[in-house]
Amino acid sequence: MSAESTPEPGIPEPDPTGRSRRGRGRRRKTRGTGRKALLVTAWTAAGVAVLAGTGFGYVYFKLNGNLKSVDINQALGNDRPTKIDNGSQNILVLGSDTRAGKNKKLGGGTDDGSARSDTAMIVHVYQGHKKASVVSIPRDTLIDRPACTDTKGAEHPAANGVMFNESYSTGGAACAVKTVESITGIRMDHYLEVDFEGFQKLIDDLGGVEVTTTKNIADPQSHLHLKAGAHTLTGQQALGLVRTRHGVGDGSDLGRIQLQQAFVKALIDQVKHVGVFSNPKKLYALADTATKAVTTDSDLGSVNSLMDFAGGLKGISSSHMKMVTMPVQYDPADPNRVVLAKAKARQVWDALKNDRPVPRSATEGTATGEAKGVLSG
Repeated sequence: MSAESTPEPGIPEPDPTGRSRRGRGRRRKTRGTGRKALLVTAWTAAGVAVLAGTGFGYVYFKLNGNLKSVDINQALGNDRPTKIDNGSQNILVLGSDTRAGKNKKLGGGTDDGSARSDTAMIVHVYQGHKKASVVSIPRDTLIDRPACTDTKGAEHPAANGVMFNESYSTGGAACAVKTVESITGIRMDHYLEVDFEGFQKLIDDLGGVEVTTTKNIADPQSHLHLKAGAHTLTGQQALGLVRTRHGVGDGSDLGRIQLQQAFVKALIDQVKHVGVFSNPKKLYALADTATKAVTTDSDLGSVNSLMDFAGGLKGISSSHMKMVTMPVQYDPADPNRVVLAKAKARQVWDALKNDRPVPRSATEGTATGEAKGVLSG
């Protein structure tokens, strides 16, 4: 077997006969579960840096008390990819679809005590922190999940041929990071997570996000109805947009990712447009909501750490942010699932490891959704 055809760790091989390991299944309707435009956490957290300079100690301590963190490093130990010391950073940004508390009303569905990583993005910030690449990981990707230990010390055995988002529901943040590092061979420097309620409030605190839709979007599952044209989305509408799966396009997870990626760019432009960095009152509202909404790795679990982190992202505009989806192909036995396109994915991971732009050839000819161009800022 050639090096190119050697299976990558964490990736199941599709059966050459076209049969899935899980048996042949027909395409089924999948409920639209939560989707979050997650880069908002980094941008709104930048407000902490400005607020900390005002001299109001109570603001610092209040924001610091809002933060929740998990110790990824302790849970995963030393069995991880080597940290790349070239000035770049890799951040795993997740959104969970928990229905606990107020999130049940916003997300719908049942609070069964579990959650899945319904959105996953690897954010690679290049040396100099003036540009970034964002790689979305489809939740429906079939993978071989590695054995992992969660942040409570519980051990979880490996599992073959499971959906990517199963890693988070099994072992939380630590197992999600372990799985991503197994797939990519890249160490994640940081971890960020946000939920339904926090996302919606962040958008409302921002004053909405301006977007233009080129097609009508109607999805009762995500409570979203938009006619083609210009809109200033409320928090509820924005949540519906980044969740919608059946409202536009082919109803696939890949189409939903295309909408998410376009919304993230519009959101970043909106943050700069409204001048939150020069408005202390708005900054405080955003920073207060953001620090309540996010869960971070322990290295980012303080206001001082977020100040340094967010300050390094302020120079990245949407025009210097490349959005791609992890190269995948539809599972021949089940079009509701995808499998990794290994050779093309390797081009993506090699580019990030070496702090280079993701080549266009890495995503040419791979599976895509049908929602590209539906949304613009």
